[in-house]
Amino acid sequence: MKDIIQEIINHPSNKHHTQKGHTPIFTAHRESRIVFIGQAPGVESQKTLTSWSDASGQVLLRWVGLTQDEFYSSKKIALVPMDFYFPGKGKSGHLPPRKDFASLWHPKIFSRCPNIKLKILIGWYAQKYYLADLCKDSLTNTVKAYKEYVKMGYFPVPHPSPRNNIWLKKNPWFERDVVPALQKMIKKYLK
Repeated sequence: MKDIIQEIINHPSNKHHTQKGHTPIFTAHRESRIVFIGQAPGVESQKTLTSWSDASGQVLLRWVGLTQDEFYSSKKIALVPMDFYFPGKGKSGHLPPRKDFASLWHPKIFSRCPNIKLKILIGWYAQKYYLADLCKDSLTNTVKAYKEYVKMGYFPVPHPSPRNNIWLKKNPWFERDVVPALQKMIKKYLK
């Protein structure tokens, strides 16, 4: 992966980040069986150089039923967002990941991870990219239909941001029904 990391750092589209001393934030291993694909690192992740090192990460760990040590130390887990750099802030939260980023780098990274069995698609950006026309009309309906996607190796979930607490309150079925199914799949692939 070191050669891919260097290629990402040297790519002209990342010059702005490289000049600021930012490094691409993702982890992947040949042994990876599960990949978590979120939007992009947040400010805290950019500072700590660790994916999901903020309040969203704590919620995600609860949803997936893993400790920090299990989540970050297992080579069976890859953390590969749609963009490897914090995209900046917009009017209503973080800016979206750059549109061409995942299509350029994900195939290169995943070609080195032949054992991936499950891609957990965190949020609408990852779901739209990977599921494309198979997405339902909304994130809510896509997540509700998770069983359809599991057969294809995908598991859609909402973004665990505290900004989504209202969504979670309106959709109690997610934590009641979907989270246990997600935890069961994760245990299966981490054995």
